[in-house]
Order: sequence, then C-alpha cells, then structure tokens
Amino acid sequence: MTTENNSFYAKLQAFAGRYGIEQRGIERVPDDEKTDSSMSQIGTLWLSANMAVSSFAIGVLAIPVFNLSYLDSVLTIVFVNILGVMPVCFFSTFGAIFGLRQMVLSRFWSAVNVIVGAQLLHAINHDVPGYAGILVIALSTLIICAFGYKLVHIYEHWSWIPSFIIFLIVLGTFARSGNFNARLALATGPAEAGAVLSFAASIFGFATSWTSIAADYTVYQPVGKPRALVFFWTLAGLLFPLVFTELLGAAVATGITTAPAYDGAYSDSGVGGLLAQVLIPPLGRFGEFCIVVLALSVIANNCPNIYSVSLSLQVLAYGTERVPRFIWAAIGTTAYIAIAIPGYQQFEAVLENFLLLISYWLAIYEGVSLTEHFVFRRGFKGYKPDDYTIPQKLPPGLAAILAFVVGVVGAVLGTAQTWYTGPIGKLCGTDFGGDVGFELAFSFTSVTYMGLRSAERRYFDR
Repeated sequence: MTTENNSFYAKLQAFAGRYGIEQRGIERVPDDEKTDSSMSQIGTLWLSANMAVSSFAIGVLAIPVFNLSYLDSVLTIVFVNILGVMPVCFFSTFGAIFGLRQMVLSRFWSAVNVIVGAQLLHAINHDVPGYAGILVIALSTLIICAFGYKLVHIYEHWSWIPSFIIFLIVLGTFARSGNFNARLALATGPAEAGAVLSFAASIFGFATSWTSIAADYTVYQPVGKPRALVFFWTLAGLLFPLVFTELLGAAVATGITTAPAYDGAYSDSGVGGLLAQVLIPPLGRFGEFCIVVLALSVIANNCPNIYSVSLSLQVLAYGTERVPRFIWAAIGTTAYIAIAIPGYQQFEAVLENFLLLISYWLAIYEGVSLTEHFVFRRGFKGYKPDDYTIPQKLPPGLAAILAFVVGVVGAVLGTAQTWYTGPIGKLCGTDFGGDVGFELAFSFTSVTYMGLRSAERRYFDR
C-alpha cells in the first residue's frame, strides 16, 4: 500500500462500486445524498423484518415455556409490544435529522432467527440437517446485505407479502382444525404474575431489539421530513406484524395442550414441527410449499441485523472503520452461523435466554441514551452532528460506562432465567420467580447516569 488511492482498502472499495455494492460505511450522509424520499419504505422494512416465523416463535413460547393462558398471552403481547417499539420509533427519527447511524449516534451518549428457519426446513424433509438450513438462510441474507441500504430496502419492500399470505393460511387452517383452546386454566396470584413478567421480558427483548439499529434505515431520508411521519411509519411497520404473528403463535401453541399430534410435532421439531402439523396434513404438498416460504421469511428478519452489525463493528476503532462494510457483513454472518449450529438442538432455551439478555442490554442502552437526550441535550437542538469524529468534543463516556455497570447490577438482581434467578426476581413469582431484569436495568441506569453525567459535564465541560 503505497498511496491512499492504491491501497488495499481503496481497491476493495473500487471493487464494491463496480458491482453496485454500497461503499458508504459509518460516515455521515450529507444532505445532498439524502435522496430516499419514499416514506412507505420505512414502514415496509419493519413490516417484512417482523412478518416472519421468528416473531411467530416468540408467541409460541407463551404456552409450553411460560404456561400462560391465552388471555394472559394476548394482553402481554399487545401492551408489552407497544412499550418495546416506542424507543425504536423515536430513534428512527434521528437518522433523517443527522444522517448518522445509530451506533455512531451513541457516541453522543441474529443466531436465533436462523434456527427457526432451519427447523422449518427440517420439518418438511428430515434428510435436511439443521446446519444445512442454517447455511442456506445465512448465506442468502449475506448476499442481500452485502449490497447495502438500497437492496435491503427493495427486498424488504415486497418480502412481507408472501409471508403475510401464508400466515393467513395458517390462521384459516388452524381455525378449522378445532384444536384452538381458549379456555386454558388461568394461573392466579404469584404464579401468574411471575409467568407474565418473564414472558413480558421476552416480548420486550424482541420488540425493542431494533433500537440499537433504528437510525440506520432513515439516514438517506431528506432532513425536512416531519419527525412525526417517520415515527408513525416505523410504529405501523413494527406493531402490526409483531402483534399479529405473536398472537397467532400463541393461538397455535394452545393446540399442544389439546392434540397429541401437535404436542408430538413440537417435541420432535420445535416451532417448525408445529407449523408443519398445522399445514401439511390438510394441505399436502402445498402445505410443504408454505413451510418453505415461512422458512425463507427469516431472511427478511435477519437482513437488518447483518447490515447493521457491519456498521456497528466499524464504530469500534479507526482500524475497524477502515475495513469495508461488506467484509464485516461476511464476518458477522460467519459468527452467527457458528452460534446457531450448536444452538439448534436447544432452541427454546437459546431463544428465551437470548431475548432476556437482549432486553437487559437494550434497557441499559435506552436508559443512557434517553436520559442524555431529554435531560442533558434538551432535545434535537442540543446536538452538533459535525462533532461525531472529534473525540475532544464528545463526552468521554465515563458516566455511560459506570451507569452501564450499575444497570447490569439491576438486571442481575431482577433476572429469572433457567440458569440463575436474582434475589428480586425470586420475589416476583413462585418456584421460578418472575423476570424484572429489564425494568430494574433501565431504572438503575437512568438514575445513575443522571448523577454521573452531571459530574462529568462539570469536570470535562463537554
């Protein structure tokens, strides 16, 4: 590498440009390049990402894992999803205003999915091993994400339609089966409270998981777009598919308690087996086709994750920023394949534990970022986006780091997982407690950050 224009990095970028791959990484998008004027693409991106079998799988957990009634499941799904998507909608407005990715904005303050898709492919053909399904879905996702922002939006603009049609077929077929059980016994007292709290933590973790990447998909929106429009397009794109698929998943899971065939299918092949039992006996080969379509819906769910992880890794240091975004996408894909293949056989435990951990870390992230925005920045006018590459003008981050540690303490005190139950979590249920980790993580973080950031501003004057 003798000159900047003749460097290995420059050659990689030239190669990317030649094949239409997005070359921009975490650099700020200037106003004259903000040409993505389609507001509907904001909504359809989240619509496709969540109109997927992975969202359906979250709803299924309500019955076999948390032993909830359908009524409890419905109320938890609706209200906790509303709570979980609000930060995503709010931070989506930042991309259009500042032209910065979400993790870059943080300077101012996907393994589970492929397992579900692989289960579906295995359910219709037991000769297809789990790892083969994982590789097919992961590599398909990588091809789309490597090309970047435009192709991700184009794919997500349409991919929700076949998934939605198949879910309607699932709904109609299951409704005619007579296996829906709306009269599951209601738990009472501490047992019900603990189960609802733990299920709520899983729902919240999935819904709010998009918070850390929300602004990535609005950075090419013109600055003048009303924030309210961005907010409500995001809200519509998130809330409908999450609630619809999770309610459907919980409904189908009630069949496990009434029909031995459903119970056996779920025990044998998890969520994939359960859906196969709904579709294949009454629909035959067409049912198998529907299963394949649902398996491929996971690609739409994974695309935002892999596209954004490539950007998040660029934020780590100057050296990682110099690695082209599409290279990081390939590395990220390799990493989650390595996690997903051994996790295939323990899907329920992997899913529940992963979602609870996600809810903890994002509650901490939201505790810092929302407190910084509303208390210290006093709104959008408090930011100077040109400072994002000047460390001397940015907060040193000591307050955020210490608040993060305190938030972790809150999460540990309130957790109720298969491998550990915290002292406060034990008080929120019966034998297994109830998970209040994300509530305590957010509270501990926000209060701590308020005090520490005040001191940090006085000492460092930034």
